Amino acid sequence: MDEALAALPFCYVTTTGRRTGKPHRIEIWFAAAQDARDTIFILAGGREQSDWVRNLVTDPACIVEVGAERFHGRGRVIEGGPDDKTARRLVYEKYREDDDLEEWRNEALPVAIDLR
Repeated sequence: MDEALAALPFCYVTTTGRRTGKPHRIEIWFAAAQDARDTIFILAGGREQSDWVRNLVTDPACIVEVGAERFHGRGRVIEGGPDDKTARRLVYEKYREDDDLEEWRNEALPVAIDLR
């Protein structure tokens, strides 16, 4: 993913429904590290209760659309892992001017999607 795509305000993530097997598409904020743009980071405010997170845990394969680009990806929950703090920092820094997001940054569930 190039710098222009990484700067866009949101992406679409399509997971496979864990019960229905049907596509489940959401619009969501994301961030990418400048040195590793093959991974995007997302913070799930609904944590493990978010349908899209539950879907990724069941089947990590997903589609990510950013602008006119479409990527195949594999999602993973990264809370407590080495990318946890990076994800929280990057997403917060990208969107903090829009609102007071410190509580969301600290409480949301960090998810990484590795793009192929």
